Order: sequence, then structure tokens, then C-alpha cells
Amino acid sequence: MKNKPLVFIIEDAQEMANLIKMYLEKSEIDSKIFDNAEDASKALEHEIPELFVLDLNLPGMSGFDFLQNFRKKYFPTVPVIIVSARDADDDIIKGLEIGADEFVTKPFSPSVLVARIQACLRRVAETISAAEETLSFSDYTLLLNSCVLKKGSIKIPLSIKEYAVLEYLVKNANQVMSPEKIYQEVWKTPYGDITAVAVYVQRLRRKIEKDPANPEFLKTIFGKGYLFKKDEAE
Repeated sequence: MKNKPLVFIIEDAQEMANLIKMYLEKSEIDSKIFDNAEDASKALEHEIPELFVLDLNLPGMSGFDFLQNFRKKYFPTVPVIIVSARDADDDIIKGLEIGADEFVTKPFSPSVLVARIQACLRRVAETISAAEETLSFSDYTLLLNSCVLKKGSIKIPLSIKEYAVLEYLVKNANQVMSPEKIYQEVWKTPYGDITAVAVYVQRLRRKIEKDPANPEFLKTIFGKGYLFKKDEAE
């Protein structure tokens, strides 16, 4: 059975959010509603949707701030459609400049919004399938073009830096890599706090290892660095 795409609806007007959700369900698209950007940001630690529907006027963190933070921390391949009563040219231009794919002004037709969502999802799927290079280990697959980690058909949420560290280690599997070397290659500078490498290794273990305290993949070689264990046949 094919997995339904997931949309995060970040909208504090409950009636509007429920209306969008209802139309998405009619189109076989799953959705989750968040009435503030902070809760949506926390949810990203556990799953990343295929698309966001984002209001700008939110309690606490604004839609603009959420979008900027998301684009800095995660990957640009996830489409974001802004829906807002703000229709000034400056707002529309700002939204598109900081990473929105579409800007829909309220009031709008829910069926037209769903059509835009479906078009965005199709474009992303076509781009990913066009020439996707992959690296695999165990049940996991790294999609190198779209910078995504999957376990089977499930996307594992990774930040940009988590993904970069993992990709580097998988590409250099079965070799001991020093923290200094990892930092230099991933952070693109020979200078800095190399303890950051240990922090990201621990984060990755929590996401890919069955038992982070006894890792199967990301092994520590004491006094030397880290080794990503991968079967040669994979």
C-alpha cells in the first residue's frame, strides 16, 4: 500500500486549518495541524512532512521566522506554501525570497489550494526520481540528491549537519576517521570546536541505532576516532 504524503498545516485559525485538512483528506493526503510555529518546530525532530501550509500571523514565532529557521536547519526540497491575509507586495516578495514556493492570499478556494499542493508534490517527486543517487546500509538509504535518509519508505528527520556527517561517514565506511578530519571535511574549515563531531555522532546514534549505547554502525575507536561499519556487499 502506497504511503500517503504528509502535510503540516501551521495555522492558528482552527476553522481554517480544519477546512484545509478536510479537503486534503478528500485528496488522499494526510495532515497534522499546529496552531503555533513552536510546536511544529518540535514535531520536526520526529518527522518531516512532504509539504508545509504556513500562515504568517501566528502567536509567538511568526511564519517568516519559522520559514527562515526551517530553511537554515533542514533541506530546501520540502515545499512551503504560505497562506496569509497579508497581501502587500513586500510580504509576498519577502516570503518567496526566504524560501516559500508559493504565496496564497486569503480568502482562497480550498480546492485550488489542494491543486497547488498536489502540483508541488508532483514536482518534488519528479525531481527526486529523475536522477537520484543513493547509498545504502542495512535497511537505510541515503538519497544523495535530495539529502534525505530513509528506513524503508519512512523518512528519518535529520538536520543539514547531521545529514552531512552521516553521508561523509557512510562514503568512508569501514575506515577510521579522526574527529579532526571529519570536522575539516564537513564544516569546511580546519579550525573550530571538534567536540561538535561527538555531539552529532551521538545525535545520529539516537536516530539510526537500535541501541545507541551499543552501536551497530557508528562505532567509536578509542584514541583514534569513528568508524562507520558497513557490509562490503552493500
